[in-house]
Amino acid sequence: MVDLSVQLGRLRLRNPILAASGTIGYGREMEDYLDFRHLGGLIPKTVTRQPRAGNPPPRTVETPCGLLNAIGLDNDGWEHFWEHHWPYLRTLPTAIIVNIAGKSEDEFVALAADVAERGAEIAALELNLSCPNVSGGLDFATDAERTRRIVQRCRQACPHVPIIAKLTPNVTDITAIAAAAAEGGADAVSAVNTYLGMAIDWRRQRPRLGNVTGGLSGPAIKPLALRAVWAIARRRIVPVIGIGGIATLDDVMEFLVAGASAVQIGTAHFYDPSVSSRLAQALPEAVAQLGARRLSDIIGSLQV
Repeated sequence: MVDLSVQLGRLRLRNPILAASGTIGYGREMEDYLDFRHLGGLIPKTVTRQPRAGNPPPRTVETPCGLLNAIGLDNDGWEHFWEHHWPYLRTLPTAIIVNIAGKSEDEFVALAADVAERGAEIAALELNLSCPNVSGGLDFATDAERTRRIVQRCRQACPHVPIIAKLTPNVTDITAIAAAAAEGGADAVSAVNTYLGMAIDWRRQRPRLGNVTGGLSGPAIKPLALRAVWAIARRRIVPVIGIGGIATLDDVMEFLVAGASAVQIGTAHFYDPSVSSRLAQALPEAVAQLGARRLSDIIGSLQV
């Protein structure tokens, strides 16, 4: 028997396989495909204070080995989430990590404070500091001091819930941003969100996305994401949740060996909705192949 449990600050998960925000809706959309009992956790679609209509279409474009999206945080708002989605989510047999985004620092703090006031039994709060495909931009995690300040204020407003800072790769040195999040009190960081990109229809001389630019995800970004996770993890300042092009058991193991304490499966859900369940079930055998009885023994075991 292999122990797959992982510890990320105050957040304990039964296994490291998480379904990423924005790729599984609010859980209900995937219940015919995913056995939630197999997952370490589920992160519903980002929620904002007010409803958001999102960006104009087209919102997605397939690219070689990847997907460009510019959804724009389309959601029905904070109150709707708690009234219509939370009653279902709370019944699922896995950890629920709520993902939030604010238009300002104060809005992040207000949402975190509301979580504390509600006393909702969520496993953790993921701060989406790094959405590159929102008109006007919400990429707070491009600035280390701003990242530290938002995390710290959210930690003060919601002291009993583990906090995860979701980081952007669109920076010169992501380790400096991770260090700032850790200084602010983050239990973990998620690395990485999507890479800013674009696609062009040269015959029409127009962008393919209604928002002009969008976030690139999928296998195309895996080597870049893997490097970012390794760079953060080797500094041993904060646990890392790896994200970026993870679709196979080999992908999962590479991120774990590089130093990720957990991983989020995202874009792969669009073409293989049950992938997270299968990866979680296959993980014990892969860990055992390295002669380990506990998953924690292989995290960050890369030899360089």
